[in-house]
Amino acid sequence: MLKKRLVGVITVKDGWAVQSFGYRRYLPLGRPECLAENLDRWGADEILVLSIDRSRHGLGPDLDLLRRLGGLGLSTPLTYGGGVRNVADAGAVIQCGADRLCVDAILHSQADVVRSISALVGAQAVIGVLPVARAGDVIQLRDYLSGREVPLGSNHLSLFEARVVSEALIVDWRNEGQRGRFDMTLLEGFPLGGVPLIAFGGISEPGQLRALFANERIVAVGVGNFLAYSEHAIQALKRQSGADSIRPAHFAGAP
Repeated sequence: MLKKRLVGVITVKDGWAVQSFGYRRYLPLGRPECLAENLDRWGADEILVLSIDRSRHGLGPDLDLLRRLGGLGLSTPLTYGGGVRNVADAGAVIQCGADRLCVDAILHSQADVVRSISALVGAQAVIGVLPVARAGDVIQLRDYLSGREVPLGSNHLSLFEARVVSEALIVDWRNEGQRGRFDMTLLEGFPLGGVPLIAFGGISEPGQLRALFANERIVAVGVGNFLAYSEHAIQALKRQSGADSIRPAHFAGAP
């Protein structure tokens, strides 16, 4: 049986790793490279770097950051999101050392570009980002560039259903950065049957991991701020979750 993944998420703003609260308030954590080295050493199954201000400022991917990360000799698979505008950007992200990439802004506005990216790097290397929140019985999608929320509809999901992208990153953006606050109701009746889901935002507690990994649609869980402050936080989460579906915890240098 394929194991599910615990993903260490590094949020980057203005070139620095930050602790983010709902993508509205930020506290500096330091250099992204330091956090990536720690996640690699502590046993993350994947590292996801999200440069959250690149698209808003009309910038492309942070290739300098990717080159620095590529020079670290990380053994953990690396996924990058932020500022991917076209096929050339996607190719550059992969060439700079990322194993996979995320698309967000262009996912809904430039479907043809996403199809071309998928054709270049392979659908398995493309993750679609869906920042969502509940408004009563309706799941709303947030557009980071405009700040507006609209009901999540078939027009937002067509590329997933066509398997142009391989996985959906479900971001509980309202609870992002808030301890133990991921809204589990987002997964109830969520569309995209058959598309693997990654849950992220407000996930910090072992009980949350147990519940999420028990959901057959969830293939990975992303944890961000809560891995930055204590050594072996990843191992502790894995062991305390007691989930058989994830890779066992290990310690760097342990026999």
